[in-house]
Order: sequence, then C-alpha cells, then structure tokens
Amino acid sequence: MISKTKIKYIQSLARKKKRTTERVFVAEGPKVVGDLLSVLPALAVFATSDWMDDHHHQCGQRAELTEVTNEELRRISFLQHPQEVLAVFPQFTDKTDKSAVSTHLTIALDGIQDPGNLGTIIRIADWFGITDIFCSLDTADIYNPKVVQATMGSIARVNITYTDLPQFIDSLPANVPIYGTLLDGKNLYNETLSTTGLIVMGNEGNGISSEIRRRITHRLLIPNYPQGRETAESLNVAIAAAITCSEFRRRQMPRTNK
Repeated sequence: MISKTKIKYIQSLARKKKRTTERVFVAEGPKVVGDLLSVLPALAVFATSDWMDDHHHQCGQRAELTEVTNEELRRISFLQHPQEVLAVFPQFTDKTDKSAVSTHLTIALDGIQDPGNLGTIIRIADWFGITDIFCSLDTADIYNPKVVQATMGSIARVNITYTDLPQFIDSLPANVPIYGTLLDGKNLYNETLSTTGLIVMGNEGNGISSEIRRRITHRLLIPNYPQGRETAESLNVAIAAAITCSEFRRRQMPRTNK
C-alpha cells in the first residue's frame, strides 16, 4: 500500500523545480523502467504484484519497493493508461565528452519546446547510433515525464548535455562541420555529408535561431515532392531529424552487390 505522503511526493515531481531540487526523475512502464534499470539503480519502485514477482531482483538492494494496486498506480501515474510500474531514478551524471563532435556524428537542439518532440528525437538518435545530444539552455527538460516516456527507454543510452549553444559551437575546431536544416539550404540528397560533426535542429515554430544560423557551415534542405507543388509549410522537427539522420547514416552503409 502506498502512503498519502508518497503519492504527494511523486505528484510533486511533475514540476521541474522539484525534480531539480531532488535530482530525481520518474519513469513508467516495463520497457522504459527496464531499460533504465540496466544502467541506473532506482531509488523507489511502485509496481503491481505481477511486475514485482518477475522483476524485483532487477531493482537493486537500495531501491525502496512498494507493491501497489492498479488503482493506486493510477493515482501516482503521469500516463493516461498506467503500465504496471512507476520508478523514481536519480538524474544522470553528465558523461558527455564534448570532443565527440570531432570524432562522431552528434545532434544539437536549439530551443526545442515540445516534450514529445524532444523524447522522440532522443529515440531517433539512439536508433541511428548517435550517442551525444547538446541542448540549448532553453530546450525542454529531458526529465519531464512526457519526455522520458517518449524516449521509450532511449534516455538510458543517449548522453544529453545542456549548454550555451553559441558558445559551445564557437569552441569547436574550425574544421568541424555544423549542419542545419534551413528553407534556403541545399538539397540534402545532393550534398556531401561527413561521418562527424553537429546536426542542428531548431525550434518548432521559429526554426534555428538567428544566433545559431550564423554559425551553420552546411545549410541543408529536405526537399518536398513533387517540386513546384504546394505542400505543407514545414515538417515536424522530430520527423525532420529522422529524415536527416537517416540520410547521413545511409551514406555510411557499405554497398552490397546483389
């Protein structure tokens, strides 16, 4: 049984200020919690008896385990349809190596505001083997429960760093390519794409900020189809990120003879 104090505490973690003060975040569902438990010990786990019977051994010795009913889980869950387990984890220690931009393909997020978009981009990065994301200081909080859920566990495998983005880009070696998707860019499918560098994705409404735009060295355009026909004004930023990352990785795949 879960106490009223615990219910109030978990509900308070919906607020960024509380999460920051406590240095914790909430994850829900067997997939997300399971992936996180493989890399990070939980502080507290609230789960149904079925989940607890099968997975309690994964929680570690220090985790506070509380068996709850489905009704109790609904009271503490941030989801419309709770999924067996909710866990409280310590926030990650920043392990991002900023020199990764010189040796790997990385992503920068410039003012992404929608939690669903942010979580989806983290999931996309994980799918395409991009392990480092650099976020502007005004990008949404990765520990927002909606972000954590949208990553579907990928938050456990992608390093995320919040930084002064213009200052960070200025600190990079001059030969590091800075890519950005812009309406006045050149066709993504015709351009030379490197195996290293930084792909910048901009704000949902305003795109890449003027301050960052000035620092883009390779301006890319995802062309619509067919050319010359009126289409949607723009793409959702997460979809644009998926298309861009896919093309970068496609260029790196070895050609096979059929």
